[in-house]
Amino acid sequence: MSQFDKIYRSLLFTKFFAKGLGKPEDIKRVLDFRKIVSNRETCKDLVERDYPIHIDKDVAYKDCRIMEGHFTSPFVKYLPGIAPKEVETAHFQMVVPLHWKKSVGLKPVCLQLAGTGDHYYGLRRTLMAKPLINESGIGSIILQNPYYGQRKPSEQMRSSLLYVNDLFIMGLGLILECLALLHWCEREGYGPLGIHGISLGGHMASLAATNWNKPISLIPCLSWSTGSCAFTHGVLSGAVNWNVLQSQYYEDSDYQEIQNRIITPDLNKGAYPLGKQFVKDYPDSLKVVESLSQESKGLEHSEKDSFAKEVNMNLSADAMPISADAVPVVNSYGSRLKSIPQTLKYAASKSKLSVPKMAADATKKLKLNGKKGFSPESMAFLQGVMDECTHLANYSVPVDPRLIIVVAAEKDAYIPRDGLVSLDQLWPGAEIRYINTGHVTSIIFNQSVFRKAIQDSFQRQIKLYYS
Repeated sequence: MSQFDKIYRSLLFTKFFAKGLGKPEDIKRVLDFRKIVSNRETCKDLVERDYPIHIDKDVAYKDCRIMEGHFTSPFVKYLPGIAPKEVETAHFQMVVPLHWKKSVGLKPVCLQLAGTGDHYYGLRRTLMAKPLINESGIGSIILQNPYYGQRKPSEQMRSSLLYVNDLFIMGLGLILECLALLHWCEREGYGPLGIHGISLGGHMASLAATNWNKPISLIPCLSWSTGSCAFTHGVLSGAVNWNVLQSQYYEDSDYQEIQNRIITPDLNKGAYPLGKQFVKDYPDSLKVVESLSQESKGLEHSEKDSFAKEVNMNLSADAMPISADAVPVVNSYGSRLKSIPQTLKYAASKSKLSVPKMAADATKKLKLNGKKGFSPESMAFLQGVMDECTHLANYSVPVDPRLIIVVAAEKDAYIPRDGLVSLDQLWPGAEIRYINTGHVTSIIFNQSVFRKAIQDSFQRQIKLYYS
């Protein structure tokens, strides 16, 4: 992991979820609506093809044409009153060439979604939109995230979302807002179309692209298959107000009820419910883990190898293989292994606390970091509810994964990928490009790499669908 990522994070004072989880009734509304939005067939009718978009400003400069506009976010219709008034109006800026290339006959446009802390238009316009015009003639729409820029609630400081639920509202809002803008682009004659983002913006781009019912270029950079890893295992976990989350979790039984309903049907078997049971039985279950850990020290490595091979013979060819290092945990649940379904690899990826070892790791972090409130219970709840809303396995597969180019940082300490299903596994046909740097240094020094991925994805789309 990048030491620079850790040092950079330590210099920032941004804190997340200062007011806690959010009202239980609001979280329930979001979880119910997520099930509708995550299915492309049920989501596609939520935003009309002629959804009204208002252009407030249209100016031609010497190097580009810039339009600014706004529209009411479609989520307001389906989740009225769930967010502050400032959040309800979406604001965007469109940056396009003064003259489109007539020889090509196309007007390619890429939606640019914001990373953490990118509140307005200037950064993306300077680093992405204008260079894309100069290098490849691709226009951009720069959309302000809910809770950012002109949409930031008055009591919110900078990028510090006050509630966990705000993050979910941001995601659902952006999905529907992107649909509205994509429909508008088609009406205005723009295309091919794509969506790109970096870090938080990359994950939001992935969510939005799953619900577009046509082939679309998707270029998520410095993000992965779930958003939960950033707040529970990445360096951002140190910026989470664990004290408040834990106190709310224990004081209101409605949160336990929420935890019981976040398990989706395909995950009712395998590792995820084991983790849920572990949390329920804590701290007695932790004693079992510690006992297993001591027992494992007495095993010879050859014996572990033999057991692992035997276990793997009972799994299907495409199921998650069991390594020798996992034997101590596997052995205690050996009776379940022969019937582990293929979805185990998704279940395991959807919660790093889905096996007892990971919960023990969380407890170890608590002791090492000395963070009050940093407990397996609060972490498991946050991870579970975040995975329910952000894990891409819960959403439709994009129409043509061949148009997906992912850019990931090898040493990313913000988005740790260990134990998570990769995007090319989740979306067969997608391409992953790795940069041998950390999260922050990738953003600073590799904008050209991100733009190249955008250009390549658009070229693929043109070759496949516009030639």
